[in-house]
This record gives sequence, C-alpha cells and structure tokens, in this order.
Amino acid sequence: MSDTILTEDHGHWVEVTLNRPDKLNSFNDEMHLALRAALEGAIAGQARAILLTGAGRGFCAGQDLGDRDPSKMDGPPDLSKTLTTFYNPLVRLIRDAEMPVICAVNGVAAGAGANLAMACDIVLASDKAKFIQSFANVGLVPDAGGTWSLTRLLGPARAKALAMTGEPVTAEQAAEWGMIWKACAADDLMTEARTLAEKLASGPTTGFAHIKKAVHAAGTNSFEDQLALEAEYQKTCGASNDYAEGVSAFLQKRKPNFKGS
Repeated sequence: MSDTILTEDHGHWVEVTLNRPDKLNSFNDEMHLALRAALEGAIAGQARAILLTGAGRGFCAGQDLGDRDPSKMDGPPDLSKTLTTFYNPLVRLIRDAEMPVICAVNGVAAGAGANLAMACDIVLASDKAKFIQSFANVGLVPDAGGTWSLTRLLGPARAKALAMTGEPVTAEQAAEWGMIWKACAADDLMTEARTLAEKLASGPTTGFAHIKKAVHAAGTNSFEDQLALEAEYQKTCGASNDYAEGVSAFLQKRKPNFKGS
C-alpha cells in the first residue's frame, strides 16, 4: 500500500489524507492510483461518508510538474492522456459516489488541487487556505473539471478572470462567493470536518445520494424535467427504511436512528 495516501476508518465514514507534504501533496502517478484505490475501497465498503484532506501545510498543489517537464522528455507530454487516465476518472468517482464527500482544505489548493476540492460535495477550508487557478502561469487551461465548476459556481466573468490571472482566492472570499461552503479557523477545521462527517454518516444515506444526483442534474434539466426527477427520487426515498424511521422519530419526538437504507 502506498504511503502517499493515508486512510483511517471511523466505522461508518472514512478519512482519506493526501500524504506528500514535502511536495504540498502534489500528484504523481503513484498518489493518483493510491487515492483512487482508497476512494473505491470506501465506496465499495460500508462507508456512508468520506472526508478528504491533506497532510502538512497544504491541501494539494495540483500536478507535480517535475513529472511533466518537457525538457526531460523526448517530446512534449501528452497532457490529454494525463487527464483521461488520472484526473477525469478521479473527479467522476467523487461526483458519482452515492454518499457525501466532504473536503477539508487545510492549506493551499492550487491547480488541479483546487478543482479536486470543488468536485467534492461540501468544502470547508482553513482561514489560512487559498484557492489558486495556477494553470495560466504555465500556459494551460483549468482541468479536473475546473472550467465546469468555476463557471457554475461563480459565473463566467469570475471564472475567466480567475483562470486568466491566477489570482489567489482566500477561504473567506471563496465562502462569500459560493465556491465553498464555509471558512473555519485553522485550529478548528478538522474538528468541524470530522463532526460533519460523523453527522452525515449517521444520516439518511439514500436521501443524501438522491439529493446529490438531483442537484447535479439541475444544471442541465429544464424546470419540468427537474420536477419529474424530484417525483421519481421522492418515490424511491419514500420507500426507504430511513424515511419510515425519520417519520416515526418525528412523531415520537426522538432522534432518528438512520441505518442508511
């Protein structure tokens, strides 16, 4: 098992840590494969929530450019292959996971590291963190879903400006703009993130999965299509054990004991 990724099983939820702190957790091929394996293991197992964070002073600085240096290659790197082999399957895996994926951004999130965070469902960031679309600094476009996420979260004006200037966005500004859910004091970040992971892992998993899918669909559906989708998903959720438990708990004035089914 690669030590570039650390995994801690908390029972109903799993904490996954990017672990190349000397490189600000930038991605090499080994870490890519290890992260995907860790996420796939959590998804296939009993996890009802996943928490993703980084070791050391950074969350993720994106791609380790030492592995994509044209001066050390016979020709230019095929960055399309890098995306289709590594980054695209990774962000699809996070978006398609049928449980909440929380991201605790503990430090700088640059390049694909910023876009990895935005692929997650709920993002908390340390007040010392910054989000940087650093691609233009090396002549590239935002990837790992970055152009998609930025445009939908911030609108085209801010998306283009951030992508072209590479100006850093503080955690507080990211929260104000709607890039992330909230900014936290650095000392409180992991406590808040773990508390949230525990809460969501104890919640109605079927409902959460369908909330996630419905919100994703809303960006392209017409209003009528979205109403139909809500009716379909509500039928599924209404037949779940968690709905029955939630209603019983409400009527009995007690805390629900959701089983995730």
